[in-house]
Amino acid sequence: MGSIVNGIERVHAHRGHRRPVLAIAALVLLATGTAACSGDEEPAGIPTVSGSPTASQDATPGAGETPYLDVPTGVELTGQGSALSTGDQAVVAWEPKQGLIGVLDVTVDSLESTTLKKSFSGWKLPENLKTASPYFVRVTVENAGDTELGGRTIPLYAVDGDDTLVEASSFVTTYPACPSTPLPKKFAPGDRAKACLVYLLPDAGDLQAVSFRPTQDFNPITWSGDVVPYEPAKTDKGSKGSQGEGSKKNGKKSGS
Repeated sequence: MGSIVNGIERVHAHRGHRRPVLAIAALVLLATGTAACSGDEEPAGIPTVSGSPTASQDATPGAGETPYLDVPTGVELTGQGSALSTGDQAVVAWEPKQGLIGVLDVTVDSLESTTLKKSFSGWKLPENLKTASPYFVRVTVENAGDTELGGRTIPLYAVDGDDTLVEASSFVTTYPACPSTPLPKKFAPGDRAKACLVYLLPDAGDLQAVSFRPTQDFNPITWSGDVVPYEPAKTDKGSKGSQGEGSKKNGKKSGS
């Protein structure tokens, strides 16, 4: 698979200190682009852009309709093409590895805007991202299936005003304000976690939506809503946690 990983060199700052380095992994996915593959992640297809979603909320499969993937009995997947709002819940499935089907209960909690000066001062960015607009997307996820999903990447993308899909950035060191990490190392069925994902939209792009689109032919499930200014929390400073430990949730799983 063609890689579009932007390599970033570690540089020395004043007084011999080293600046933090931001690792951008497969940052921008264009309609004709390719995605970077890593580890044993084997996407069933490559996400592409085909215009803004127009389907209405609650586009759930009808009674007797076959789910788009083979999920455990009792799991009701949110229908492809559903257009949701921040705070809404969706049950989604994808194939992070051939033969492994993951099911997540996903809620996009908030969309937050910030600036490079405010949130990335002292971080080394590649030239093509020095005019990027940074956004933080906070989500709550639960393993709603019957497979272990520890360490998997949450397949959520930012969508800008040009209908470009942008993958979440990753870091080579801790970034407390918004860790932007994969799922916890152990994420068993029933486990829950909160996560924050960083998206750097090139050319001062505007965040329009968050999209779940694991394959090229998947009609995306999207979340949109008000984008609020990021306000640092007291726990951001010196925080070591990135996603919270998975915890069992009682109650029956349900779809949106």
